[in-house]
Amino acid sequence: MTNRRLTMLSSLAAVLLIVGCASVTQLGTQLGQGAGVLTEDEATSINRAGEALSKTFEDITPEQEYYIGRAVAASILHTYAPLENRDANTYLNNLGQTLAMASDRPETFGGYHFLLLESDEINAFAAPGGLILVTRGMLACCAGEDELAAVLAHEIAHVQNRDGLQAIKKSRLTSAFTIIGVEAARTLGDEDLKQLAEDFEASIDDIAQTLINSGYARGAEQNADHDAAVILHRVGYDPQALVRMLGVMGERWKPSGPGFARTHPSPDDRVKSVRSGIPEADVAPAPAARQTRFAANLGGI
Repeated sequence: MTNRRLTMLSSLAAVLLIVGCASVTQLGTQLGQGAGVLTEDEATSINRAGEALSKTFEDITPEQEYYIGRAVAASILHTYAPLENRDANTYLNNLGQTLAMASDRPETFGGYHFLLLESDEINAFAAPGGLILVTRGMLACCAGEDELAAVLAHEIAHVQNRDGLQAIKKSRLTSAFTIIGVEAARTLGDEDLKQLAEDFEASIDDIAQTLINSGYARGAEQNADHDAAVILHRVGYDPQALVRMLGVMGERWKPSGPGFARTHPSPDDRVKSVRSGIPEADVAPAPAARQTRFAANLGGI
């Protein structure tokens, strides 16, 4: 294939794919074959890339979101062992379910589920569909039930806002455009390039792990903080608990460290942002029953 022909192929692929419809792409490749511009293999490559791109614009169903979330959670549990404490996990779920019911998305396909992780890292994960995991290290930043509620409300807000799905859609879009180049290379007949294409296709399964390592975008984190304050207020928890919890995290912040430092903006930046959305008001001390529950279920962890 000459450079001129390859350029023509790539240009035609780009034009067809920008249209964003697999059926239109197929019609275009048929015309290209008829005009002698494309071979059968080239047309197949472009059609395949068009199908990949069209999927990036499909709505992910609640059921698909549930299974994606399970895959993400499974990836996390390959790295972080669950904390084996039934009372603590039951308490976490009771608190989490109460907060989830006060969110703008109280129900998901598989429901909300909360689990503690046996790790001293300061981190928490919100997988699509409502699977929320919190490390022992994050618990250590919580002085009481209000602060723990703030952590859970923040993660629930990520689920409410479907932040995980947004990240996955972007990954799919990137994958689709990469396939364009890989498929063009495939037609050159180089066995090494064909293997590269197959390896790339397999790497799509790693999207969940990429999401864990990269974390949510700064804007998504800020939105989740503001939405968490709303959820806390609705249930009757002190929204300022979010600021207090972030303050403790700031004292333990290690920008080059693992966990939360790798996947979230700094606590100081988050405090500056969230304070503007939380009204300054005198709030009565947390009821003694909250602190009693917190100490009874999590005090020994």
